[in-house]
Amino acid sequence: MHKLDSEHIFPSPLNASKEGIVAVGGDLDPKRILLAYKMGIFPWFENDNELLWWSPDPRMVLFPEKLRISKSTKKILKNNPFQITFNKSFMEVVNACAKVKRFGQNGTWITDGLMKAYKILHDKGHAYSVEVWENYELVGGLYGIDLGNVFCGESMFTKTNNASKIAFIFLVKELLKNDYKLIDCQVPSAHLKSLGAEIIPRSEFLKYLA
Repeated sequence: MHKLDSEHIFPSPLNASKEGIVAVGGDLDPKRILLAYKMGIFPWFENDNELLWWSPDPRMVLFPEKLRISKSTKKILKNNPFQITFNKSFMEVVNACAKVKRFGQNGTWITDGLMKAYKILHDKGHAYSVEVWENYELVGGLYGIDLGNVFCGESMFTKTNNASKIAFIFLVKELLKNDYKLIDCQVPSAHLKSLGAEIIPRSEFLKYLA
């Protein structure tokens, strides 16, 4: 398995292990992280001292024009119980994503090191958030890395029914207005599949980044 050194160089994601691991080690320099995303690689680990860099095959993505909104969700959107903002409370969203309990997981992959790196990337205009508010309380949201025509979704959270789904829908509508090619959803999930996300080969995904 490829071990990274101090240089910001990754091997080709096409040489990833069967599980999808491209490399281990390195550091969480925001420049390295941004380069990884541009190559179709993302950090995913539970300890800042044991860094893992992934590019799974196949890859789950959503083409914005293929967004699927159920009848029940359309009703929620029509009643409009939430207020939506973009980039208003980036770190609050990241913190909430880190704390949310997930089935089958004891810890979080959003470590202190990653939080600091994403904060710098946000300050430099590379990381964005969508916030969902109800009665002035943050009840849902998501964040990710913006590559200009591809949005790499990192994590989402919800404190009330449908809030993360609403955040995702508003993200997709915003990306559609700006001619984005796709949203990288990284690994398959039933929740994202219900919204129109699909599986494509890694080789095809990498062509969209080229």
